[in-house]
Amino acid sequence: MASNGQPGDNRRHGAVKNRSQVFNPQNQRFVKRNTLDGRFMDVKSDGEKFKGVTKENSQTKGGKK
Repeated sequence: MASNGQPGDNRRHGAVKNRSQVFNPQNQRFVKRNTLDGRFMDVKSDGEKFKGVTKENSQTKGGKK
């Protein structure tokens, strides 16, 4: 998990560890993955990004980023 810093700070310092997210174009939602074993953990139901989770580089058609 990410560190929280001083108590009462009400914010996260850095990204959550061992997690990443990638956009699934088939259902237009973000999927959270465990970076240690590659398993999919959760799908965001509102179509927004997960807060505090690192984004993976995804390739588009034609191999360009």
